[in-house]
Amino acid sequence: MNAPYPEYKDSTVLWAGKIPKHWSDSRIKFVSTCLDGKRIPLNAEQRGEMPGDYPYWGANGVVDHIDQYLFDEDLVLLGEDGAPFFDSLKDVAFNVSGKVWVNNHAHILRPVIDKIENRFLRHVLNSVSYKLYINGSTRDKLTQAEMNDIAFPLPPVDEQETISEYLDSETSRIDSLISEKQRFIELLKEKRQALISHVVTKGLDANVEMKDSGVEWIGVIPKHWIIRRLKHSSVIQSGIAKGKDVVGKETIAVPMLRVANVQDGYLDLNDVHMIDIEPRELERYSLREGDLLMNEGGDNDKLGRGTLWTGSISPCIHQNHVFAIRILDLPAEWVAMLTRASYAKFHFYRSSKQSTNLASISSSNIKLTPLVVPPIEEINNILKYLESELSKIDSLIDEVGSSAELLKEHRSALINAAVTGKIDVRGFDNKGAA
Repeated sequence: MNAPYPEYKDSTVLWAGKIPKHWSDSRIKFVSTCLDGKRIPLNAEQRGEMPGDYPYWGANGVVDHIDQYLFDEDLVLLGEDGAPFFDSLKDVAFNVSGKVWVNNHAHILRPVIDKIENRFLRHVLNSVSYKLYINGSTRDKLTQAEMNDIAFPLPPVDEQETISEYLDSETSRIDSLISEKQRFIELLKEKRQALISHVVTKGLDANVEMKDSGVEWIGVIPKHWIIRRLKHSSVIQSGIAKGKDVVGKETIAVPMLRVANVQDGYLDLNDVHMIDIEPRELERYSLREGDLLMNEGGDNDKLGRGTLWTGSISPCIHQNHVFAIRILDLPAEWVAMLTRASYAKFHFYRSSKQSTNLASISSSNIKLTPLVVPPIEEINNILKYLESELSKIDSLIDEVGSSAELLKEHRSALINAAVTGKIDVRGFDNKGAA
C-alpha cells in the first residue's frame, strides 16, 4: 500500500483538500491551449467528403477544407456535455494522438509540455468535481470558459510522469479485471437465454417423444404440445400518444410507462414520467395487473422486449410505443417467458420494419407470434423450475456486477488519491512495484 507524503498544506482547490507541500494550485487555462476553434461544425455532414481512414471524435460528418480541422499531435479531449460529468465512475477525458477529427461535443486541449504531462491532465480531468463548474441550465454543458477555469493540484512535471505511469499500470490491471467480470456477466446472460429457450420449447423430460412444430425456428417440440398464435389467446391494447393537445381541457396527471421502463424480464421504475390526459382516457389506457408489456421497437435489443405488469403503480397508463397484451386463457407468466425465448425474439426481428439503427413491429405481427403450449400441469412445473434456476443465475449476475462496480469505485478513488497527492507513488518503478 502506498504511504502518504511527509508534509501537506492547504489548497484552494475545493475538490482536492490538502495537497503535498511542494505541489502548487493551478487552472486548466495556465497549463494548456484550448483548440476548440478548429472543431468540426455540427452541420459537417452536408459539407464534403472526409478522406483517409482516421478516427473521428463526435457525430458522423465531413467538411470542406479538411486540413483546417485535422489534428496530428498529442491532445486531451474532454466531453462538453452529458450525464458522465455527474458519474464519478465514468471517464469524461481521453488522450488521443495521430490524425483525428473532433466535432463540437468535445473540448480540445493541447498541454503545455513543460507544465503538464498529457496523461496526467487526462487523469486530473477524470477526477474533477464538475458540479463546481456546471450550472446545469443548458443540458449540463461545460462551457469553454468554465473548463478553462477548472482548478486542480499541480505536482512537478517529473512527478506527474511517475504518477501517470503508476495510474496507467494500475488502471490497466483494474480494467482487465472489470472486462473479465463483464464478459462473465454476458456469458451468464447467454446461459439464461439458452436455458429459457430450451426449456419452454423442449420441456423438462429429456426422453419425451418429439414432433415437428411446423415453425422452422422453433424446431421440434414434445409430441403432446401444441402451437397457437398469440392472437388466439390475448387482446392487445395500444397506448397513448405523447404530445396530444389538451390545452383548455380538463386534465389529470397520471404516471405513464415508456420503452425505457420496460426491460427484458423486469421493469425499471426509477424514472416514470407523468402525463396530462383527459379523465375519460384513464380507463382506456390503464394497465391491469397481469398485462404483458412489450416494446414496439427502437434499437434491435428493445424490439419485443417485455415483462409482466405487477400493478406496482396505480393508476398507470402506457405510451403508444409499448403494447399491453391481456392474456385470456393461459398463465400470463408463461406467455411472458415465451417472449423471452430466442425463437420469439427471432420472430420479432424477422417481422419488424427495419430502418437505420432502428426497428419496429406492428401489433398485427405481434399477434402472429407463435406460442408453444404444453398442458397446464407442465406449464406450472416448467415455470417453477425456471423460477428457481433463473433466480440462481440472476443472483450470480448481481454478485458479479456488484464486484465490477466495486472495482470501478476503487479505480476512481485510486486516480483521485494519486492526482491530489493522498498517496506517494514516487517510488514506482514502471514494473508495477512501488
